[in-house]
Amino acid sequence: MVRIAYRAPMKLLSVNLGRPRAVPYTDQPDGVTGIDKRPVTGPVRVEAPGAKGVGGSGLAGDAVCETRHHGGDDQAVYAVAREDLDEWERTLGRPLPHGSFGENLTTEGIDVSGALIGERWAVGGDVVLEVTSGRIPCRTFQGHLGEKGWVKRFTRRGAPGAYLRVIRPGEIRAGDAVRIVHRPDHEVTVALQFRAVTTERTLLPRLLAAGPALHPEALATARTYLEKYGAEQPG
Repeated sequence: MVRIAYRAPMKLLSVNLGRPRAVPYTDQPDGVTGIDKRPVTGPVRVEAPGAKGVGGSGLAGDAVCETRHHGGDDQAVYAVAREDLDEWERTLGRPLPHGSFGENLTTEGIDVSGALIGERWAVGGDVVLEVTSGRIPCRTFQGHLGEKGWVKRFTRRGAPGAYLRVIRPGEIRAGDAVRIVHRPDHEVTVALQFRAVTTERTLLPRLLAAGPALHPEALATARTYLEKYGAEQPG
């Protein structure tokens, strides 16, 4: 994983929304995706969208088309650090505007993938968000970026950005300050959770320290692994 220095004040550089668009690279039954998100001006309402499979995005006006795998209360908002996009720009040799990864929030000054599961961010004057997990790359993400082997490359870097649930609803906009208002007493970061569910499954038992703040699917996976193998690596 590339280590990046985060020196700027913590804030939102942009709030990004997407509309449904037909593409050839999604498994969504209707062939549409909302991954092409663009920055918007003015305030955007943020609230819990409902259970996964029923609720979509936590941001008003934002489309989540594949609700089997995306959206819902525990994936209501997706954040990516501008610093990580900048690093990918240097690696890929191409510009990556805000929203390029399909993120709702492009942040500055926040080590998003280094955030703790259960960490809470106050955004602007009203909204409070809670970190739940990292983003798992998929075929639609690869098709959207148009980069060969993107899923493997993104996974190997291990800086997935963070999904967040909405603790307190309200309005946000580009330029809003972000403050960390709660930091849990454990060491389970987004990056650790991502590695555990993708490339290093022997890390799964460590995720249990995050408790119910962890995305329910990751929590269930960790519990199943522990029941089957205990805390030791399977032979």
